[in-house]
Amino acid sequence: MRISDQQRRARIGARHRLAAKAATPEEAAASVVALHGTDPATVFLSAGARLASPGPEPVEQALYADRTLVRMTGMRRTVFVVPAELVPVVHHSSALAIARRERASVLKTFGEGGWDEARLKDVEASVLRLLASGDATAAELGKLEPRLREQVRVAVGKPYEGVVSIGSRLLALMAMDGLLVRRARAAGTWVSGTHYWGLAPEMAEWAAHEAQAELVSRWLAAFGPGTEADLKWWTGWTLKDVRRALAAVGAVTVELDAGTGYVLPDDAGEGPAHPAAGGTGEGAAHATAGGTGGGAAHATAGEPWAALLPALDPTPMGWQERDWYLPREHRAELFDRSGNVGPTVWWDGRVVGGWAQRPDGEIVWRLLEDAGAQARAAIEAEAAGLAAWLGEVRVTPRFRTPLERALASS
Repeated sequence: MRISDQQRRARIGARHRLAAKAATPEEAAASVVALHGTDPATVFLSAGARLASPGPEPVEQALYADRTLVRMTGMRRTVFVVPAELVPVVHHSSALAIARRERASVLKTFGEGGWDEARLKDVEASVLRLLASGDATAAELGKLEPRLREQVRVAVGKPYEGVVSIGSRLLALMAMDGLLVRRARAAGTWVSGTHYWGLAPEMAEWAAHEAQAELVSRWLAAFGPGTEADLKWWTGWTLKDVRRALAAVGAVTVELDAGTGYVLPDDAGEGPAHPAAGGTGEGAAHATAGGTGGGAAHATAGEPWAALLPALDPTPMGWQERDWYLPREHRAELFDRSGNVGPTVWWDGRVVGGWAQRPDGEIVWRLLEDAGAQARAAIEAEAAGLAAWLGEVRVTPRFRTPLERALASS
């Protein structure tokens, strides 16, 4: 069985809800397994690009009121926002192993300051007692438990030398261990990163290998076909773990334009939709192609689509091997030095440019290749719709790229 690059690009539009929109933030997140959450704005912008009625309110409702979306550390030691039912899967497949490594790192970093396992556990117990009375910010916890404010200088003599508090590491570690969870934001607009910490609810137990198989199944449903290298990079696991999970889900090999990929057993056909990834199910036929309002056209199956995706969006960050949707010659403009993707402009399954928001709120974009008049018109409609729902909010990506900087200051 062969799946061409063109067929793979068609799958992106349908499965990632960029051509046929989702009705809820939960559907939007599930369509890409998880939304990238390192930059608070990414969660809202990524969901908005996939929603028939975008805006911050439904995302905040899901995150902070209904708690059907949960922000947590997961694959590659990265912060993601995942559907609540996926929390135990991510926790047991990825976060626990990361927590073990992080605990060793914390003890090594703060060891010279008198921190050992016993002292770490004592402060953790103190934090749990404090949060039993109610949620609190890191600053509030630091006032109640002064040991959280103790600091150490790290990376001495290196360009990135700095001072780190035990609290900044310990609270994140407790979240990786499944003890704490990030609750509602504490102040500012939805682009603010200040939040409350709270006690994590109980979660179902999974064997690590079973959780890894479940996560791979969801990734293949959303991103397949993909290679072993793609999965190894996206999960942060060993190649042995990846291969074991692929075998557990019965993944089958398919021929790609460049190499060999894997899909789920029932997903070797040419059609783009897959039930586990959300597909183009009930209600999708009338979703707006732009998804950002402002007069975007209605999508029907097979029509080309445009999208403005934010920095660190899960679609461009979904694969390690990107040539089939992101031309290599565009990367210097669209990525920072650490490999973080900036805001991207998409046309029918390919990255064709980038965008930014100016200080006055205008959304500006630039094509890195000639995509044609139809593409330019669709992209302009997307930009207008995005500016409309952002309103007075200004978004500056946490990780800035050459093109985003140039456009924002132009």
